[in-house]
Amino acid sequence: MIDTNSGDAHTGEGMDRKIIKKNNLPKMTFFGLIALGAMVGIYLIADSLMVGRTFRVEESRLVISTVTSGVYEDYIPIRGKVTPLRTVFISATEGGRVEKILTEDGTMVKRGQPIVELSNPTLQLEVFQNEARVAGELNAMRTLELQLEQNRLRHITVITTLKYEIQKLTRNVNRYRTLYDRGNFTKSQLDEAEEDLTYKIKMLEVTKESQQTDAKMQETQLELSQIDSANLERNLKIARMNLENLNMKAQIEGQLSGFDLELGQTVARGTSIGQIDDPFNFKIEAQIDEFYLSRVNLNQAGFYDRSSDGEGFPMRIKKIYPDVQNNQFKIDMIFVNKQPKDIRRGQTLQSKLTLGDSAEALLIPNGSFYQDTGGSWIFVVSEDGSFAVKRNLRLGRKNNNFIEVIDGLEIGERVIISPYTSFKEMDRLNLSKN
Repeated sequence: MIDTNSGDAHTGEGMDRKIIKKNNLPKMTFFGLIALGAMVGIYLIADSLMVGRTFRVEESRLVISTVTSGVYEDYIPIRGKVTPLRTVFISATEGGRVEKILTEDGTMVKRGQPIVELSNPTLQLEVFQNEARVAGELNAMRTLELQLEQNRLRHITVITTLKYEIQKLTRNVNRYRTLYDRGNFTKSQLDEAEEDLTYKIKMLEVTKESQQTDAKMQETQLELSQIDSANLERNLKIARMNLENLNMKAQIEGQLSGFDLELGQTVARGTSIGQIDDPFNFKIEAQIDEFYLSRVNLNQAGFYDRSSDGEGFPMRIKKIYPDVQNNQFKIDMIFVNKQPKDIRRGQTLQSKLTLGDSAEALLIPNGSFYQDTGGSWIFVVSEDGSFAVKRNLRLGRKNNNFIEVIDGLEIGERVIISPYTSFKEMDRLNLSKN
């Protein structure tokens, strides 16, 4: 029997359950964010593949300049030291012992003024010996000259005598022949007279030859003696000069420096005992980067602009030292017309060295980027300033302020000229304001 009062059988309450709907919004949001992040990541990866390596940098850390057009002045600044135009070093020609010190270090000396006196007994003895040898050689030469003159006179006497005898014999022979033809003179007497005449004539010829031979030999001997005597006199002159050099004197007018000697001190030959500097005329010694070695020549123009009154002083290169040390080489510059009156030895001057003529050109400021790129590329900022990209370019001459642009940039473009140390391997820079 069925219970009609049972609610489950008639109403269905026992079989139906109320279904509660679940809230899936947080879960959907989570997956949506993941999908959005994936899309952004894919975009960034694709963007990086398209533009290369990217680096984010604050714009405030960079120095950005604009490409302009202007007159490029082809010069480089040089910082040089003022040094005497002329310096003469004092060296001991001959060594010796210091006997007298006639001046002091730092004093002004005149040309020819005695500075110090040295003594050298060995050199003095050598001079005396040379003098004796020269005197002996001169005496020998005078003796030889006397002998030559005596021989010449003796030969003249003999020849004169022979000529006289030949003349007498010739007359006698002629007379004897006449007498012989008349029968008043014998044949033997005539032959004897003719033989005497022939003998005297031959003797005259032999004497003349002997005279010529003796004269040549004695003249050669005399020439050799004169040469030896001249050499000895020259050596003696040098020895006397060296002896005189023991009394050392100033070669030029100027200021004596590095002069530090004591009485009794022994100075070796060739030792430098000081120097004399020209106190009135100066030159500028400057170090220049070896990059400019091929563009620097003798007599090249320079300019010193005195900041105190704006007066300018033209200069030129007098000497170039070819040795390169620490990537630099040295030059000497002198003033062309006049030099500043207020410069002093040891002072440092800032001047300019002209490398070429001025000309219109595209210019960018000289910056530290050049050391990082070698001038072969640069970062160019976009028009909206949001990023900068790497661009190859060709640069020309550069001075302390500007670099000449030959190709790769246009007027008005903006470039980064500060150092690239932290991002020089990048291809693109994303610029942020902070």
